[in-house]
Amino acid sequence: MIDPEGRQLGIMPPDLAINKAIELGLDLVEISPESRPPVCRIMDYGKYKYSLKKKTAEARKHQGSTSIKEVKFRPKIETHDFITKVGHIRRFLAEGHKTKVVMMFRGREITHQEIARKIMARIVEELKTSNSGTVEQLPKLEGRNMIMVVAPNAGATNAGASKPVVSPAASLLSVPPDDSSSAASPPVMPPLRPAPPQS
Repeated sequence: MIDPEGRQLGIMPPDLAINKAIELGLDLVEISPESRPPVCRIMDYGKYKYSLKKKTAEARKHQGSTSIKEVKFRPKIETHDFITKVGHIRRFLAEGHKTKVVMMFRGREITHQEIARKIMARIVEELKTSNSGTVEQLPKLEGRNMIMVVAPNAGATNAGASKPVVSPAASLLSVPPDDSSSAASPPVMPPLRPAPPQS
């Protein structure tokens, strides 16, 4: 048996242990029923339950504050979608969340992973430009998806997520085909086109 201060009192009959707990105005709690003999402790059971509840609530709160967000991309993503999604990643990082960047392949797109890797590299470049985050897990193929995980920088703030930054990264979204490639060239997105002037 263990007393309220954590001292070992040795083996004693149940009646004696119960009487000792009553003398102290506390409870006798069996904390290790599988042991032979079972281990009991004299404690304030109500206070013990409250302490456990508080620890569980703190653990849940901490778990919620470090959740992992997810942003999905496609190899043929349009420029404005790319800029918008990178903005989402910046916002999640500024809020303190790790972010999983998922590149989804359809059909034969998976045979042209170099395009996806270039887009992933540009995402990283965008985040470095704005000092938003760093790569925690390098891009790797999982099934038909390519996964990368980015984490917030220690000095990242909510100010960096308020508005997107348009950088030269978007120019890579139109990937020119390799001159040495065969007739089955990788899919290429159309180049950027300026918006028509407002009348």
